[in-house]
Amino acid sequence: MIFGDTPLGEAEGAILAHSVKLGSIGFKKGRRLSAEDLAALGRAGIETVIAARLEAGDVHEDAAAGAVAAAILGEGLSASAAFTGRANLVVGRRGVLVVERARLDALNRVAEAITVATLAPFELVEPRQMAATVKVIPFAVPGETLERCLAAARAGPGPLVRVAALRPRPVGLIQTSLAGMKESLLDKTKAAVDARLAALDCAAADELRCAHSEAEVARAIETLIGRGAEMVLVSGASAIVDRRDVVPAGIARAGGAIDHFGMPVDPGNLMLIGHIEATPVIGLPGCARSPKVNGFDWVLRRLIADLAVGRDEVMGMGAGGLLKEIPARPLPRAKAVEADDAPATAVPRAPRIAAVVLAAGQSRRMGPQNKLLAEVDGKAMVVHAVERALASQAAPVVVVTGHQREAVEAALHGLDIHCVHNPDYARGLSTSLHRGLAAVPGVADGVVVCLGDMPRVEAAAIDRLIAAFDPLEGRAVCVPTWQGKRGNPVLFARRFMAEMQEIEGDVGARHLIGEYPEVVCEVAMDETDAGEGVLVDVDTPAALAALKSTG
Repeated sequence: MIFGDTPLGEAEGAILAHSVKLGSIGFKKGRRLSAEDLAALGRAGIETVIAARLEAGDVHEDAAAGAVAAAILGEGLSASAAFTGRANLVVGRRGVLVVERARLDALNRVAEAITVATLAPFELVEPRQMAATVKVIPFAVPGETLERCLAAARAGPGPLVRVAALRPRPVGLIQTSLAGMKESLLDKTKAAVDARLAALDCAAADELRCAHSEAEVARAIETLIGRGAEMVLVSGASAIVDRRDVVPAGIARAGGAIDHFGMPVDPGNLMLIGHIEATPVIGLPGCARSPKVNGFDWVLRRLIADLAVGRDEVMGMGAGGLLKEIPARPLPRAKAVEADDAPATAVPRAPRIAAVVLAAGQSRRMGPQNKLLAEVDGKAMVVHAVERALASQAAPVVVVTGHQREAVEAALHGLDIHCVHNPDYARGLSTSLHRGLAAVPGVADGVVVCLGDMPRVEAAAIDRLIAAFDPLEGRAVCVPTWQGKRGNPVLFARRFMAEMQEIEGDVGARHLIGEYPEVVCEVAMDETDAGEGVLVDVDTPAALAALKSTG
């Protein structure tokens, strides 16, 4: 890659390294300079720009990021479209994040140009949460460098990053007691254990209480396993202090074996792991009576996700195993009384973007025919637009109907959409926009406004807009471009929705693009996105004929 100050005569197709703002010109970093762009720069008196030019064998940052994301991707995850050299891995199901740490380190050490960051291994993750991000640092990387990174990512069995699904199962709980022990303490322990199980999608524990003796513990274990428990937890009246103590002795008496005692996690040091045939039996540390995070939580989530937890795994928990009084703990000891006022920890996640498809117009320029119902490749035109929105990462998909409502809704029958009717469609496009925005869920971070007469907009194009969307980085309005020309659909952050609701007449929200240039991001489409489709709308019989002729 050639990088540096570049004469305009050599800059066509180059990638702008720094934003240029001069008069009416507002070109942002990362823009691929067209002949028209260079002409505008020349008229403004600019002779050179700092830019990057790809050489033979170089791979653009987005293509490289996408390739690495695909190479490390495992089950339970999906990859976002790449933008500005970044591709994110997003969680698709609840579970435990599994990261092959050694392989990840090897990948990151191949070259400074390609990086991968993940959440902490074995963290409990939720759908739509961001689990990992691939970032290519320069505008392009040599193909040979990319291949070495891909080889490092694949150098081992299984994927580098995956989500191990939770497998809820019946769990038994034994609590032993000594003379003078309060039942209320045992009740609180049961509540804390049940809360942990519920967080892992398991039912409340089947509980037995017995005397603190080897024989009673053994009998209780046998009873719970006989009742169907696939895991048994034992909370002793006093802490386990030796492999020959009451709880481990009771496990052995029931025909079990002790796999490991002690762990380098505090709180949680005095935890014991054993088994009876295929059933795990866990001797709980005293801290498990509390809802606060401790070493038992780390072990329990792995077991519920069917991940191995033996001596090597337990003794590998030392780094980061000091959990006392750290901000990440839900209830630091000194601040437990302030729990109700504690702010929730922000978790990185994929943006929630809804889609609104406007399909209410009267098609005046098409004559008597409703263009939305015109057949294109064997389907009504509006069906193409809606199906592509459904195939994208946007959800839900809201379709606004108006003119010939019944016929349009019949064409869309069976699709997973939310239809809203606009009885005021004759008053213009803005009325349909209002109806669609009103149906967008309150949890949505933004909305992509699609047009029912643009059947060539691909799902990949919508996903590329979503990948670019990041209001914190100044990308609150994302506009697709094809060969330097702006098209549709446009993605707007939620902050603009109130203003969009105030628009009147037969106009949409595109004027906001001009009013807020500082937060507008032009997202260049390429042939892999069928990018030309962002410019293709069908308003006239001639346009429809041209569309059909191109197939």
